[in-house]
Amino acid sequence: MRRRELIMLLGGAATIWPLAARAQQPAMPVIGFLHPASAGKWAPFVTAFRNGLKEAGYVEGQNVAIEYRWAENQIDRLPALAVDLVRRQVAVIVGNTEGALAAKQATTTIPIVFTSGLDPVKLGLVASLNRPGGNITGVKWFSTEVVTKDLELLHELVPQAAVIGFLVNPKNRDAADQLRVMQEAARGLGIRLLVLNASTESEIDAGFTTLAQQWDTALVLGAGTYFTAQRQQIITLAARYAVATVSSQREFAAAGGLLSYSSSTVDSYRRVGVYAGRILQGEKPADLPVEQGTKFELVINLKTAKTLGLTISPNMLLIADEVIE
Repeated sequence: MRRRELIMLLGGAATIWPLAARAQQPAMPVIGFLHPASAGKWAPFVTAFRNGLKEAGYVEGQNVAIEYRWAENQIDRLPALAVDLVRRQVAVIVGNTEGALAAKQATTTIPIVFTSGLDPVKLGLVASLNRPGGNITGVKWFSTEVVTKDLELLHELVPQAAVIGFLVNPKNRDAADQLRVMQEAARGLGIRLLVLNASTESEIDAGFTTLAQQWDTALVLGAGTYFTAQRQQIITLAARYAVATVSSQREFAAAGGLLSYSSSTVDSYRRVGVYAGRILQGEKPADLPVEQGTKFELVINLKTAKTLGLTISPNMLLIADEVIE
């Protein structure tokens, strides 16, 4: 072989080898994030999810991509959005209760990681908490169990309230269970419970208008993603009508609501991120037990209490996890 031909051959190989090496590099894995709410109102939870992914060694845009699908509070859009993620051939689908259920209908092979305040066994998402089986696992936090504690705290804070409203979203899967346990708790405390159903902004407005017609009232918010998304509207109405209001979501008190007692929803999204990362590393959902929330937070907004003319007892301040001045 002539020297000139050899140089040309080596030069051509030098061009081909990098191209071949790049072609053999594995594609960046893609996670599908499926949720019934909107992106803007759920930003803190997405941040927590990304933090969990980072703990597992994944950073969005560097070694993992995330395809977001938001239903904009139109739950009936979730099945089509789930099918779209399956067609996209994502590596993992992450969702809340409704998102996970839609994903379950769309695929039996792509791993699904959920965060839910409901019983995932009753929902049919997993066979059991310790041995999920199938392609689904996740994190279960507490919702129905917490609303009665919210009622007790509110009763302690405003014992003079003759009527306590309970704003509940009838579209929630556990609405009936929430109502049942609240009615039992109210009877035990000798409280008259005024049930206010709301699943739209106008119905939330109407609920506060109805409650304002009562004397010495207070309000417990039912659990669920919709009221979390509408927390600013609820906080504004609570201030307008001077209604002491408690929520089972920390984000409520942090945004200006009076008080919240909750299983940490934000932390559950972080832990879902960790699970999604572990699955990307090769672990199977069937081998990852459903985690249960053990972190509970009592948050008191003193500024809001002062605006409402309420005095928080030293004992309640002492047991609070966070006091917002």
